[in-house]
Amino acid sequence: MTTGERQNGMTYAEAGVDIDAGNAMVEAIKPLVRATRRPGADAEIGGFGGLFDLKAAGFKDPILVAANDGVGTKVKIAIETGRHATIGIDLVAMCVNDIIVQGAEPLFFLDYYATGKLVPGVGADIVKGIAEGCRQAGCALIGGETAEMPGLYDGSDYDLAGFSVGAAERGALLPVAGIAPGDVVLGLPSSGVHSNGFSLVRRIVAASGLGYDAPAPFAQGKSLGEALLEPTRIYVKPLLSALKATGHGAIKALAHITGGGFPDNLPRVLPDGVGIALDLDAVSVLPVFGWLAREGNVAEAEMLRTFNCGIGMVVVVDPARAEAVEQALQAAGEAPVRLGRITERGESPVTYTGRLAL
Repeated sequence: MTTGERQNGMTYAEAGVDIDAGNAMVEAIKPLVRATRRPGADAEIGGFGGLFDLKAAGFKDPILVAANDGVGTKVKIAIETGRHATIGIDLVAMCVNDIIVQGAEPLFFLDYYATGKLVPGVGADIVKGIAEGCRQAGCALIGGETAEMPGLYDGSDYDLAGFSVGAAERGALLPVAGIAPGDVVLGLPSSGVHSNGFSLVRRIVAASGLGYDAPAPFAQGKSLGEALLEPTRIYVKPLLSALKATGHGAIKALAHITGGGFPDNLPRVLPDGVGIALDLDAVSVLPVFGWLAREGNVAEAEMLRTFNCGIGMVVVVDPARAEAVEQALQAAGEAPVRLGRITERGESPVTYTGRLAL
């Protein structure tokens, strides 16, 4: 039987997968991807694999550092509000912020976008955000996957995953040896909820009776959905700048404050025998967290373990070089605050004084 004889045969498009729409999306996003080129990555997307040249990027004896993540149920708010242009920034941020805490420079990024139905414009908006996140992090978007899977995802629902690889010269990785009592702990402000705790956020919003199109009680001039979708801050460039300006050992460790908050993330960078004491009075709690705590009657301990509460990155610093690190961070556009100090380990690795201003 020759091609074309089965006039009424089943097709992939009738099963819900539009190959032409996928190809059209690839063509639409090529200029966005091209804008993220950097030394080491200058190929077009569309091949079977993404390429990166470590030598062209200037590395001599590199150690590779890889991370992958998603943005959790924050995507539900993007879907329900029809606001898709910044969720890609969150996706990049959750990966590259994990790479920089190792002292590594993010080099390239790949994404996975799965949906029940490709909707014109939505996929391009998502990739627009991913490309912007890559631009902010200084890494190249070298590839990805778009999967249309009717029956697995409902309608135009979608999910995202991101994968990034970075590198550091051998001997430059963090944390360094020698974290000890007396080391200074700095905090870098967050932009909002970032991308953790949104299952609780969405439950609080539902209990409040507010729609996502209602005015945000904590952000003048914004809708609730717009305010909650404030993208995750990307700390890569200011931290790379501070690491370079202050030299090896000035910054001893970095901790990305994601799911688990202070009590779960800070111990990940501490050696045995030391703890960390935080002054909660030093935390400039963002209004969104006060609203969530009050509206949901969320206890302080739960807030600390679920949200960043206003601090998205913690920096452990040699006390003799703390001022130099602060100045380097300020010169790079950051606003570091002194949060506490490294201590001898007690019953709990993370202890607190003061209270969150919720």
